[in-house]
Amino acid sequence: MTGSGSTLPDSTFPGGTLVSRLDVYGDAAPDGICGGSPHLHTVSTEAYIVISGHGALQSLSADGFRETPLEAGAIVWFTPGVIHRAVNHGELQAVVLMSNSGLPEAGDAVMTFPPEHLADAQTYAETAALREDPGHRAERAARRRDLAVEGFLALKTAVEAGDSSALTAFYEAAGAIVRERAQTWPDLVRRRPLATAEASLAMAQAVASGDLEHLLDARVQQAVPAEALGFGMCGRLRTYDVTDQA
Repeated sequence: MTGSGSTLPDSTFPGGTLVSRLDVYGDAAPDGICGGSPHLHTVSTEAYIVISGHGALQSLSADGFRETPLEAGAIVWFTPGVIHRAVNHGELQAVVLMSNSGLPEAGDAVMTFPPEHLADAQTYAETAALREDPGHRAERAARRRDLAVEGFLALKTAVEAGDSSALTAFYEAAGAIVRERAQTWPDLVRRRPLATAEASLAMAQAVASGDLEHLLDARVQQAVPAEALGFGMCGRLRTYDVTDQA
């Protein structure tokens, strides 16, 4: 049940979100810190629910640099534009929730490569690509992580020196990189988070009026996990398909 003219969601997973399991990379970047590739999301808010190990979340935004401790039981989230780097001090694992389900896979992320790798969407894509050869994906993931750390450290130095121009330039480059693919994002938002919110509103209004017919459609759903761990930006990822099953 949804409001007049609204779209039925293709997933009833809470909040129109996306869920994955993250094992943060444990190898060291050139600065000696173990962890993932610094990056931002242009539209989506991300949350870490830490389930084991310990580490930190390094973040950079217009508010400056911050390091937030991560340990089992911690829940941390960050909004679009926050450049974040998962740091692994030992066996750090988390469940990750992303708003706007589907957008991360649609390219709602840009890593902090040095400026010459952010010149345009094609240049960025070539730098970020892991290629199809499974024998070299780990090596390429580490290489792009190291490039992102290089750019992140330069941005951090500039921000801490009171120079916001480098951060502004990175935001502008990130926007240009995702602009073309962003043309499909409004439809993704309508199909998942917006449709989910509209369905919830319709049910609330129905209950308030004494209509409980939607309860007859109650059912249990189960997420389908990916068969293998992928190479994400922060670490090895196991994604889950939360589309409702018939």
